[in-house]
Amino acid sequence: MIISTMNDLPGYRIDEVFGEVFGLTVRSRNLGSQIGAAFKSLVGGELKGMTKMLAEGREHATHRLVEEAEGKGANAIIAFRFDTSELGSTWTE
Repeated sequence: MIISTMNDLPGYRIDEVFGEVFGLTVRSRNLGSQIGAAFKSLVGGELKGMTKMLAEGREHATHRLVEEAEGKGANAIIAFRFDTSELGSTWTE
């Protein structure tokens, strides 16, 4: 599966549009990670547990996105974007 952030793919022709596809995941931080992040925020620096959670979430979301696109018969995803938002004090989309 070709995945591109561009709106077109040089050297390829778009013959059909299958519509939007999404790869959603909602993650909850564990209590230990939350406590560690709270302490780390006092002194600054990278929140490694949070970084790992975000990377894993993006990987799972991309996998789901590809599955949905393949299910529609697509062979490429264009205009690919990631969006992250906080849904509550302990949930991240």
